[in-house]
Amino acid sequence: MSSINLFEKEIEHVGIGLHRPECVLTQRNGDIYVSDFRGGVTQISHTGEQHLLAGKCADVKEGILQTNGFAIKGDDSFLIAHLGAEEGGVFELTREGQVSPFLQTIGGIDLPPTNFVHIDHQARIWITVSTRQQPRAKGYSPLCNDGFIILVENNNATVVADGIGYTNECWVTPDGKFLYANATFTRELFRWDITDSGQLINKQLFATFREGTFPDGLVGDISGNLWVTSIISNRVIRISPNGACEVYLEISDDTHIANAEKAYQDYAMGREHLGSNPAQLKNISSLAFGGKHGDDMYLGCLLDQRIIKIPSTGFVGHKPVHW
Repeated sequence: MSSINLFEKEIEHVGIGLHRPECVLTQRNGDIYVSDFRGGVTQISHTGEQHLLAGKCADVKEGILQTNGFAIKGDDSFLIAHLGAEEGGVFELTREGQVSPFLQTIGGIDLPPTNFVHIDHQARIWITVSTRQQPRAKGYSPLCNDGFIILVENNNATVVADGIGYTNECWVTPDGKFLYANATFTRELFRWDITDSGQLINKQLFATFREGTFPDGLVGDISGNLWVTSIISNRVIRISPNGACEVYLEISDDTHIANAEKAYQDYAMGREHLGSNPAQLKNISSLAFGGKHGDDMYLGCLLDQRIIKIPSTGFVGHKPVHW
């Protein structure tokens, strides 16, 4: 077992009986929202109560949304990335449980299983699709190069970046000038300049990750650092403004990492390497800052029924647009 905790804070758990809480977002009032495979999101109120906000969806084969990433709109409804077994798309969910399609096709082609939705401070909507491979586990490879990013602005959807090695979460700086995105299975973090028209230009390899790191979640803090989570190895990594990486948290199982790494190098990684994790942390995924001072960190967990809280980290996150 490997254990690193540079936060020097005891890990806490939040929530009970959650259903694949991959993505986590916070609200100014202390409420927390996590993705829920039962068809929406679960609200964990600042008083500790839990409420499932979900609805039926006739537009998907499963009948319910397989929520992966999601965003909170200005009217407090949700934009949900549907990670179906074969189909994707983005759907809007109201707090009353009404579900409606937001984006199901691009260029006349149905969206593959869809990973993430991010709304920036300029009200632009960014959507990531990890791979066009079916099943998507075929993209768990260093050869993956068919992930892409969509921009939705003024009711127009455009692919603005393509050829990415399993696109995962993205994050836009509050000034709207730069977009960062993780490429999970080529183990890279990219940065693009954003033009006034929303195009992504000047693609830059901002950071690469070492053995056992598969970048997933992504968010920035007010000091200019980026924070990335790694599935499988349960790492939280601080990336300084110059691209230097430092592991701030890791609670992992060495044998599990070694087995997954060997499968990855042998081009044989499959769902079994992501669908189990014997470590204390159960495949941490996304992350969000929250709390009274914006310095608590919350971690989504793919395989747990709880999420993780690291209190008073010493780093303050940028306030998301929905605050």
